[in-house]
Amino acid sequence: MKKIELVFTEHLNSFSVFVKNLEQLSVVQIQELQKFVLVRHGYFDFNSFTFSIQKRITITEFKKLISSLNIDAIVTQKEVLQTTSSKQVNFGKYKGMLYSEVPDSYLLWLKKNYNGEDRAIIVSELKKRKL
Repeated sequence: MKKIELVFTEHLNSFSVFVKNLEQLSVVQIQELQKFVLVRHGYFDFNSFTFSIQKRITITEFKKLISSLNIDAIVTQKEVLQTTSSKQVNFGKYKGMLYSEVPDSYLLWLKKNYNGEDRAIIVSELKKRKL
């Protein structure tokens, strides 16, 4: 079986992981990753090969977690430039927070489920984060 290649990105209140070789993985490996994300109430976007979990952890903690679950993976880290969206969310769970502070998982959910006036800001923020 091919090793899973993961690119870890730490964000303010969450982390995201890009699965570099998702299309080359076996069904069992993909199911392992999907279970990992679901157990942690994360969001797996198969269109972008990225999953996001609303918890702040370091790459060291992530590597230990992956290893403890016997997931055979190579983990590297991607540095992120700070985003500077000054627009505040005016609805829902993160009302009052800046879009740049909202977890990846929520932005990805909004992209899929929200069609209001802030949609362009949401899409822009996701592009800045390369999600």
